[in-house]
Amino acid sequence: MELAIRGALVLDGTGSPGTHADVLVHGDRIVDIGPPGRLVARRQLDADGLVLAPGFIDMHSHSDLPILAEPDHLARVSQGVTLEVLGQDGLSYAPVNAEALDALRVQLAGWNGDPAGFAWTWRTVGEYLDRLDLGVATNVAYLVPQGTLRMLCVGHDDRPATSTEIRDMRRLLDTALREGAIGMSSGLTYPPGMFASTGELVALCEVVASHGGYYAPHHRGYGAGALEAYAEVIDIGARAGCAVHLTHATMNFEVNRGRAGELLARIDQALASGVDVSLDTYPYRAGSTSLHALLPSWVAAGGVHAIPHRLRDAPRRAAVLHALEVEGSDGCHGVPVDWDTIEISGVADTAAHGHLVGHSVAASARRLGRPAGELYLDVLLADRLGTTCLMHVGHEDNVREIMRHPRHMVGSDGILVGARPHPRGWGTFPRLLGRYVREWGVLGLSECVARMTGRAADRIGLRDRGRIRRGNVADLVLFDPRTVLDAATFDAPRAPAVGIPWVLVNGVPVMADGRRTDALPGRALRRVGGVVVARGGS
Repeated sequence: MELAIRGALVLDGTGSPGTHADVLVHGDRIVDIGPPGRLVARRQLDADGLVLAPGFIDMHSHSDLPILAEPDHLARVSQGVTLEVLGQDGLSYAPVNAEALDALRVQLAGWNGDPAGFAWTWRTVGEYLDRLDLGVATNVAYLVPQGTLRMLCVGHDDRPATSTEIRDMRRLLDTALREGAIGMSSGLTYPPGMFASTGELVALCEVVASHGGYYAPHHRGYGAGALEAYAEVIDIGARAGCAVHLTHATMNFEVNRGRAGELLARIDQALASGVDVSLDTYPYRAGSTSLHALLPSWVAAGGVHAIPHRLRDAPRRAAVLHALEVEGSDGCHGVPVDWDTIEISGVADTAAHGHLVGHSVAASARRLGRPAGELYLDVLLADRLGTTCLMHVGHEDNVREIMRHPRHMVGSDGILVGARPHPRGWGTFPRLLGRYVREWGVLGLSECVARMTGRAADRIGLRDRGRIRRGNVADLVLFDPRTVLDAATFDAPRAPAVGIPWVLVNGVPVMADGRRTDALPGRALRRVGGVVVARGGS
């Protein structure tokens, strides 16, 4: 296809002020950029009044299964996303063996669902990337999940890894990076990854650094001890010589109200000492995860299949409730749970538990005349750990202050399954543009676009994406700066964005005049020789 996009305000992804120009696309590349009215093509698109930007890069996405199971992927393409980074929070589906896959399908059902009849045709990272290359809506890059590595080499036990097991994890990680992964993630509040020591993580990050990748940690807590948890992962990067990208870098719960500046000071100190640190956030106060993630770690020691047995045992059940409600579970970030802040957003069995969706655990417990903690445990058991929740534990002042940091990028952390998923899965990017830029002035427009595009591309290692330049891949988005806005809300979370009429992935429209086309032009991007490219790319 040859397409001339004419007269748009071009924000090139560098943060520079925009200029009005024509942009010529031929095949999957930008072939020319010129003054308005100068470029012609067989197909012309009048973009007067619109902004043309590089396609948005979601630095933290949970589309590992939905991108394959629901090919139209409207949640992402309708908000201008052309590249997603998967394999997040230390848990995903490659590399795996049959036993690990069985456990992961249970553990991750709240994040990704477990589609009936889905064909699990891969075991290695390379095979997963090959599956994506058959055609998906967006481009995809993949992080090797550290918790999955530990599952394969150590198992599910809460104990230090032996030197042999660390060697085995390093070998698997090296293979996965050679097959195209761009780095490694960890989820240090999720078993079994949370059982890893600092030294074990350093040993793995040394391998990541040797490939030019980066480490993306969900660290050991975003509540009590959050600053110490951030300090640990920054220290891991320093000791391993590895770049660190702090995922959903929030300061949550009442204990951290107004403390964003303390986190940013630590980041600035690390940068000054030579550690390569960046971060991403989503523009909301609420978080989201699997409901069973709140459990203390000892409940999951031995694997997810051990959890139901422990929750049915009366003494252990009482100990779980004490840890949750009095001590502060490590799964709940060291903070005693406030059931009024935990809202059930999706259940596996809608017939039995659909009446709980959209309500806090506390509100449902009051309505049913039951203790909130007991209801929580019973739902986990009956729903086979497939329940998702929203956690209303954030602070707007922290969100805005962290967002202003110059090393900040954007990650939706979007979970797309469940009856009422977090609206960030559909609304993160237009919300930033419409509310935090246009309405509230927290960021300037060109600066916000740079965080979504060029700077994210630099973090990943992309040379030919993330900026509008001659020769770059035509991952592009056209939006109206006067009307762009998130329509997704907590009550109606699956509403497409307003004001984003055109999105191109590899030069092919996936949104045209505000409607989803049937195109699946996305591909897996692989790290090859220090550069991240599509297979066969330059």
